[in-house]
Amino acid sequence: MDVLGIEVETSLVRRWAGWLAPACQPFFLTAAEAAELGLTSEGRADDLSPELRDTYEVWNLAKDLETVWFDEGAFRAQPRDVRARLVRTQARHGRGAVPSVSDWTDILDARVLREQADGHRFVWWPTLVEPHLDDVLQRVASEWQLPCQRRSVPEEIWRAASSILPRARELSGTFARGSRGSSFARGSATNCFATVMAAAGAPNADDEPFEAWLAANCAVGGSDDLPGTVLVWRDADGNNTHAAVTLGGGWVLQKPGQEWLSAHQVLTVGDVIRLAPPGVTLHRYSLQDAGVRSTSDEPA
Repeated sequence: MDVLGIEVETSLVRRWAGWLAPACQPFFLTAAEAAELGLTSEGRADDLSPELRDTYEVWNLAKDLETVWFDEGAFRAQPRDVRARLVRTQARHGRGAVPSVSDWTDILDARVLREQADGHRFVWWPTLVEPHLDDVLQRVASEWQLPCQRRSVPEEIWRAASSILPRARELSGTFARGSRGSSFARGSATNCFATVMAAAGAPNADDEPFEAWLAANCAVGGSDDLPGTVLVWRDADGNNTHAAVTLGGGWVLQKPGQEWLSAHQVLTVGDVIRLAPPGVTLHRYSLQDAGVRSTSDEPA
């Protein structure tokens, strides 16, 4: 299956389907909401896999919410008003994977979507995803990412970048595969910082602190047209929010998020800078052993 210009093998597509629509999924409620709906909570969601934490955007949820688990049969066995209130509550709390019915009626059966809950929002179940697997996953991935442009990068750019970014080409145009043991194999948790370090050849990129690596391997300043310029965006408090690395010739490698559907993508430097959120500042660093220390900061 082709997703964002990247060919994805069937085994990974099957894992994606399970991460988007697991057979049993969590619903997050306050204790009072669970009692009002007549539901029994089962503690917190601390033991979710990294992939499901990202599917349900657990970082958006209040820490005191409790978890109720349903498989599809148990969910559908609830009265319609309970299902409706349950799904509306998920949207209100900020749980991920609660899409709008109107956004999906061109692919999925509108009647099925409207009857699932309140008619406006729904949650993913295997019976929704499986019959339309390619269309659903392609749309979910493309909602917030641009297509990868690695095929447009000239061969001479890859050759010139290979000495300073030995793994950049290997990474580009790939998705993390889930926990398999390699340094960039996790489906989630492999983030933009790990991608930059892995491209530069760091052996334990998923586990190495990015700031320590940056200080040990880079000098401040750099050019967007040369390979090995590390672009780092920081918020007003100085916290790193994103990183990417230039390949040369105006091309850049990045992973736009830690989520399992986030690709190791090649874009133009201009596109990556344009997509930065407001309120962050772009800093440039050059991958090198030593260099003249200067500053190069600009608002994003």
